[in-house]
Amino acid sequence: MKLRTLSVALVCLLLGLTGATAIAAEADTTSNYLDESVVTGTRVRTLSGFLPQTVSVVNHNELATTQRLSVLPTLNELVPGIFINSRAMLGYGVSTGAAGGISVRGLSGGTGQMMVLIDGHPQYQGIFGHPISDSYQTLMTERVEVLRGPASVLYGSNAMGGVINIITRKSLEDGVHTDLNAGGGSFGTFQGVLSNRVRKGRFSSVVSGQYSRSNNHRPRMGFEQYGGYGKVGYEFSDNWSAYADVDITHFNASYPGATTSPLFDADQWITRGVASAAVENHYDKTDGSVSLYYNFGNHKINDGHAEGAAPQANWFRSEDAVAGVSGWQSFGLFKGNTTTLGIDWQSVHGKAWNQVIATGEDLAPMADKTENIFAGYVDFRQDLTSWLTADVGLRADNHSRSGLELVPQGGLAFRIGKGELKAMVSKGFRRPTIKDMYLFRPANPELEPERIMNYELAWKSSVSEVFTYGLNVFYLKGDNMIQTQMVEGKPLNVNTGPVENYGAELDLHWRISNNWNLVGNGSWLHMENPVLSAPEITAYCGLQFHQNRLQVSAGGMEVAGLYTAVGAAPQKENFFQLSLNASYQFTDWLGIWVRGDNLLNQKYEIMAGYPMPGINFMAGLSLSL
Repeated sequence: MKLRTLSVALVCLLLGLTGATAIAAEADTTSNYLDESVVTGTRVRTLSGFLPQTVSVVNHNELATTQRLSVLPTLNELVPGIFINSRAMLGYGVSTGAAGGISVRGLSGGTGQMMVLIDGHPQYQGIFGHPISDSYQTLMTERVEVLRGPASVLYGSNAMGGVINIITRKSLEDGVHTDLNAGGGSFGTFQGVLSNRVRKGRFSSVVSGQYSRSNNHRPRMGFEQYGGYGKVGYEFSDNWSAYADVDITHFNASYPGATTSPLFDADQWITRGVASAAVENHYDKTDGSVSLYYNFGNHKINDGHAEGAAPQANWFRSEDAVAGVSGWQSFGLFKGNTTTLGIDWQSVHGKAWNQVIATGEDLAPMADKTENIFAGYVDFRQDLTSWLTADVGLRADNHSRSGLELVPQGGLAFRIGKGELKAMVSKGFRRPTIKDMYLFRPANPELEPERIMNYELAWKSSVSEVFTYGLNVFYLKGDNMIQTQMVEGKPLNVNTGPVENYGAELDLHWRISNNWNLVGNGSWLHMENPVLSAPEITAYCGLQFHQNRLQVSAGGMEVAGLYTAVGAAPQKENFFQLSLNASYQFTDWLGIWVRGDNLLNQKYEIMAGYPMPGINFMAGLSLSL
């Protein structure tokens, strides 16, 4: 395992040296990664060097270059410490055996420990608390900001491990722009996206639609998805603006079961939607926003049957909604100060029942619950000197069932020469889901929130503004994770599971020249109590080349010590993935692209019993009018 991981590092270095010696152009010094501004570690846009949190940014060009419909596979490669499990070429699905769980530092997003946001608004399944990974599409995304480590002060429950903030697109230049991207490939896979962007004066709009399908690489594993996104915005003045948007997606997925216990007729029909509206203000000394959001889902699931067994008599049905109002305002109390005050109100509703397949009759609900949260928070950031900023925050989060939760954090950001040194202490928490408390046999309505404390040091620096590197080390501990145990002879969810993880994350960017870029990252994780889908080691290296109308990128990712089973008989998986993307723009309006994944045809599993596809290809064209 160590030799394989070392080989990735050596390949990364050799690729960089090859790119450096293959060109004669001088290095481009126009870009400095350290000056990147972000909004996720604080509500107001701030240069990253003034924040004690570490925020990774992946822009739309980096996402679009890979020609993937979902943002998650690209984040899996470009952001250290993040790992997204998968089981097929296209589609994550939901329910038993679903993929798309997002883990960070050994905390699993499959149970709501990693928050996904769209424009700062929480997006998750109201009953089960997990992200709906097939909903997070590249077509709607301008950039993604990933904060590793607890973000509960700003975002509350489910942000215990961190947040992925998807910032939606808008048109910045006057005119009308229409884009079509379509392609097909292995296993009968097709993807198509049509997008229109308009800007006229102070008005802007974005409308996009997409359709995709795949048979995937196993029988009874078909996936089909279609949906659309729309956003309109208006700038009332230089200081005030408003927007409203809506995103709806529907997918049909089939689930074949594990190879050791195949299933038949295991089908899913899922509709997810989100709508939001906001009014924002931006002044020299104050910024703020008031927004409303509503995300919802309707699910019909056939859990399938074993070969020769009787088919299911019922569909599992559920519907959920997460509605909220969020308001915040930042202002300066003193010179060098930014204080942000915010309030959040949220209502989470979930209902689950069985529906008789033969008659369509709805049976009595298994759960029908609504929970309300009201929270207030303050974030106080003060420049103590020209090179030192202190930040403290506190959230008071009151839940209609579990009561008040106080969430503190504090940190320091040092700017030393061309480097940034950050120190952070923060609390994260996750309230039990409706499923944990009320649905199925282990449910326990007496559950309390999960809580951790996270301690982190980070260093980031640049060399001649063309080579940037960052290193994070962290330690987190909690002792009340929710686990299912036998109590008086029956399974019961209880607050008993300990978590103690520590590790390190490395990130680097090398702008070798105007034409060549090298990106790399890696993570090492030690878990006292291992969990599924959390690898001990990941390492990624990618080389990017662009000249005139040609763009090519190649990347290799090593995953080692990935737990596919835990407990008395743990299982680990090691694998190496090699991918290639290339595109050529024939004219200003016509281009072609090709993508190849698992080019070494590796045989491996990310989830036990679900072999991943071998070598696979996609190719297509893009039109811009």
